[in-house]
Amino acid sequence: MSLLETFFRPEAKGSTVKRELLAGLTSFMAMCYLIFVVPNMLADAGMPREGAVAATIWVTIIATLIMGLWARFPVGVAPGLGITAFFAYYVCGPAGYTWQTGLGAVFISGVVFLLLTVTRVRQMIIKAVPMDLKYAIVVGIGAFIAFIGMKSCGIVVDSPSTFVTLGNLAQPSTLLSVLGIFLIGGLLALNVPGAMIIGILAVTLLGIALGITRLPEDSVFSFSLPLPTETFLQMDLKGALHHGLISIIFTLTMVDLFDNMGVLIGLAQKAGFVRKDGHIENLDRALITDSLATMTSAALGATTATSYLESAAGVAEGGRTGLTAVTIAALFFLALFVTPLVGLVPAYATAPVLIIVGALMMQEVGRIHFDDFTVALPAFLTIMSMPLTFNIATGFGFGFVSWVGIKLLAGRFRDVNPMMLIIAGCFVVNFALRLG
Repeated sequence: MSLLETFFRPEAKGSTVKRELLAGLTSFMAMCYLIFVVPNMLADAGMPREGAVAATIWVTIIATLIMGLWARFPVGVAPGLGITAFFAYYVCGPAGYTWQTGLGAVFISGVVFLLLTVTRVRQMIIKAVPMDLKYAIVVGIGAFIAFIGMKSCGIVVDSPSTFVTLGNLAQPSTLLSVLGIFLIGGLLALNVPGAMIIGILAVTLLGIALGITRLPEDSVFSFSLPLPTETFLQMDLKGALHHGLISIIFTLTMVDLFDNMGVLIGLAQKAGFVRKDGHIENLDRALITDSLATMTSAALGATTATSYLESAAGVAEGGRTGLTAVTIAALFFLALFVTPLVGLVPAYATAPVLIIVGALMMQEVGRIHFDDFTVALPAFLTIMSMPLTFNIATGFGFGFVSWVGIKLLAGRFRDVNPMMLIIAGCFVVNFALRLG
């Protein structure tokens, strides 16, 4: 029996070492697009691109290794797209904070999430929030991400009369983005593995062939190990404790709570981790891993780390143990040696991924009970306010406050969990502070 079989015991889960390795490769192909997308957004926040690339990959390696070796979950962990968009285009944008202060807020949110996990308060919060509102949050974040994608590739542009309008589709870069949307969409419809990374590389190569993107003078391969020296320990904790960032820390924590819990429970069910009594093996370890990963991410120079839903591709391939996660981490380590390639990939090549991810998240809208107006209004406000105010936190606030308010006005007191009252109250205070 090999060392891998002894440590991970795949046969006990009905798997084999070969199947676990294949599952890890499948998950890597499904999620490696983040190497190109996340650093692009962090660069838009003002962070050094090379440091952002190295930080993103190192966070993914470390967090996924812990998930595999300690939590024994077949899941990849990396900086999340939705929360990175919030960080880059709100915290470091209209909110006016530096990326160093933003990283401080990310670190504090990781500490809060860890405390909520070990004290089991997070279970109370998760249970308190109704499923309809959870679905609306997912859909709203998806709309926010898609809007950013459309904006970054020029499909949507600002307008003084209508606020936003259709961009110039004759622009070569915009046309390539549209092509990328259809290419990735078609590949996903055909269940082609690695559809997103194929789309990114295809659009990039077309851009080079058409002269829109220039080839780098240096090699795309690096023979030295990239390190996030420009972003390491640059987080500003003192600045992050400023009262204006309390709502941002709260939002980061809430997204981390719901995103991780939803992904982990869904993947645990597919991987057979749910026992007959409903208990999920090693779930607490997996949640603690995510919180530790978020603190590590902030220290290295990236945003909130979350379990990636794309890991479902590996689970579907038969991944059942932590060996799948270790394989994912090993492949991301190899990716460190092609980091110069990341600088070659333009925004118009990664924008289609943001739009496609938004479409995938939008699928949850069908689960919302819009036939009940006390559900429809809060869900609608949650979904619409995120992209229209360019702020995930506002969507959270409108959703929670309107849910509690309309339920109480309708006399449906039993639909409002006491914890929801507390959360809604926190948002009311936050809105009041903004007015002040």
